[in-house]
Amino acid sequence: MKLLHTADWHVGKTLKGRSRLDEQRAVLAEIIDVALREQVDAVLLAGDLYDTAAPSAEAQRLVNGALLKLATSGIEVVVIAGNHDHARTFEALRQLMAAAGISYTGQIRAAVDGGVHRFTARSTGEEAVVALVPFVSRRHIVGTEEIVTGTPSENAGRYEQSVRDIIATLAGSFGTDTVNIVMAHLTCTGGVMGGGEREAQSIFEYHVSAQSFPHTAHYVALGHLHRRQQIPAPAPVHYSGAPLAVDFGEQENTPVVCLVEASPHAPARVTDVPITAGKRLRTVSGTVAHLRATAAEYGDDYLRVVVEEPTRAGLRDEVLDLLPNALEVRIHPDFTQERPRHSAQNTSRSPRELFAAYCQEVGIDDPRLDALFSDLLDETTEVH
Repeated sequence: MKLLHTADWHVGKTLKGRSRLDEQRAVLAEIIDVALREQVDAVLLAGDLYDTAAPSAEAQRLVNGALLKLATSGIEVVVIAGNHDHARTFEALRQLMAAAGISYTGQIRAAVDGGVHRFTARSTGEEAVVALVPFVSRRHIVGTEEIVTGTPSENAGRYEQSVRDIIATLAGSFGTDTVNIVMAHLTCTGGVMGGGEREAQSIFEYHVSAQSFPHTAHYVALGHLHRRQQIPAPAPVHYSGAPLAVDFGEQENTPVVCLVEASPHAPARVTDVPITAGKRLRTVSGTVAHLRATAAEYGDDYLRVVVEEPTRAGLRDEVLDLLPNALEVRIHPDFTQERPRHSAQNTSRSPRELFAAYCQEVGIDDPRLDALFSDLLDETTEVH
């Protein structure tokens, strides 16, 4: 059977205040195109459909439309909640999604109560068994008292053992003549961060060893880490990564979805299918003159700009005029060295002298700023 593994869509995510819904729409359309072109039997979506637990109506409309498009095309759609999703909302929508042909799971469940999803591949007639492990918060496993009194290593051990037990229990449904899959949203020990994850839910106390996955699993579909990677384990353990870089920390990642071919009696074969929709994120640096000379090279990429010259009034606006897609403008550290600060508690100096001293301390030398300060001072101190 053919499976398409994807995760970490983060629909609704903005970048430095810039909406990316159009890009996200294009990315989901490309994922749907891959699924239809490859005639996959199922799409496994391993969590973080949304970027926030309270997604906008537009974000929900986009995600639900994509899931329905897949389901109405005859593709089995299996979804679990990630740490950015709202687990209870997923559970509330569970019945409605099931009526639309979508398996939608927000919380850990017993195998007989929906913790395991079974389906028959339309292409081969083979049966698949999917153990569903949505993101589980540490507070739901490690009690409040243990969190407060236990050491980090003790708490991490309790968390990992609990997740390991959950996986083992659900994997008890695996058969010798079925395609056995674990789908989970978690941090696997040894995994490499993609750059845009929520660190508080990716730290050591949330790590789960790859040895937690049983050798009887033909494929382990993971979400949470945004970098495409395989983790050494008794079974094939793969993160699909995010199909769209969510922040500049992910600008070097290669967005893909994983096309998986699996059968009950052969190892899974995994092929990465590139996702090309969405704007590239890149960091560029140089003087303003250099940026002006190279502006045409950046196309419509979203930019983080590092200016290699001292700050001055109007510098940011000048850069934005040159590079309208610059979402972040910063000064290179070599040009922002801290200077010794002097106390401003000197009543013998005038406001203009104090402001001049401040500008000198932070490395600003711009007569226009001095003139502007003088005008504002005159305006605010004028007697009416």
